[in-house]
Amino acid sequence: MKKIFTLLLFLITITVFSQEEENQFAKYHEVKINAFNVLIFKTIDLSYEYLINEESSVGTSILFNLNDEDTDGPYYNETFAFTPFYRRYFSKKYAQGFFMEGFGMYNKQQSFYYEYDIVEPDGGYTANSSDQDTNNFALGISLGAKFVSKRGFAFEFLAGVGRNIFSSNNDYNTEFVPRFATSFGYRF
Repeated sequence: MKKIFTLLLFLITITVFSQEEENQFAKYHEVKINAFNVLIFKTIDLSYEYLINEESSVGTSILFNLNDEDTDGPYYNETFAFTPFYRRYFSKKYAQGFFMEGFGMYNKQQSFYYEYDIVEPDGGYTANSSDQDTNNFALGISLGAKFVSKRGFAFEFLAGVGRNIFSSNNDYNTEFVPRFATSFGYRF
């Protein structure tokens, strides 16, 4: 009788633990908003991430810049960015902890240039300005960390840089593009 009871208890324990693992790992989707860009740069940066397994994921971010040329403070040259990415996690926890990210970024930049010509006789000057748009594609890397609560609340931060390798106008684009985030979201 003791052997049957022990065997039954063992099978129930295995079943309970396996169900707990399945429920914990059944969350493969994550949506986030980048609070850093909203507060500092006045941009909306939304992300979706699909968890492939416990060590890797793929996702995409989309950024809309709400700033204009007359705004004071920090400014992104990118008016729009679409960024697909791949992440590799280095932690014992399921798709969280320290990660490295490789990304590609289609970005649209708007550059404002002002030129001043000094007129010698009266000391005055004339000003010329130009407004140029460029379409670019960059490749880059980021490093970051992610933390997820038991109920699915996610917090992550990352920093990275990419280099524009294709551009519609090399005279007016920036060579490097930043990737910064302090994001809050939900895993489901």
